[in-house]
Amino acid sequence: MLESDEVLRLHVEVGEPKTVGNTGAGRLIIIPIIGGTFEGNALRGKVLPGGADWNTQLDGGISHVHARYWLETDDGEIIAVDNEGYINHNEEEARIRTTPRFTCDVNGKYAFLARGVFAGELKSAGKNAVDIVVYRLR
Repeated sequence: MLESDEVLRLHVEVGEPKTVGNTGAGRLIIIPIIGGTFEGNALRGKVLPGGADWNTQLDGGISHVHARYWLETDDGEIIAVDNEGYINHNEEEARIRTTPRFTCDVNGKYAFLARGVFAGELKSAGKNAVDIVVYRLR
């Protein structure tokens, strides 16, 4: 059985979704990321504006999410985030489960983010935000 430790919690603020439409691979909606905050045992800071979630609604009630954005820690380090996953809208308690990947200075104090295997869970925090909990697998 896999075990995990909570690494960080993010509160991500989003803007108005922009619908691209049916791309042949599904119905694409781009959701701008406009800010937010994060904190964990070893780091805290803000979610920087400029990223986005590319949400593709597939047949059968499934959506593919793929968000790319960046964080700035309170001590000025930049961490890029690439977070991808799925939601099955047919489940009784539909939850978005993801596999976040982090890119940062591999010689810096947050290098542990670049070397781990992580899982995430997103929940709505109202119309214009989501909360994300990130776990590191042991």
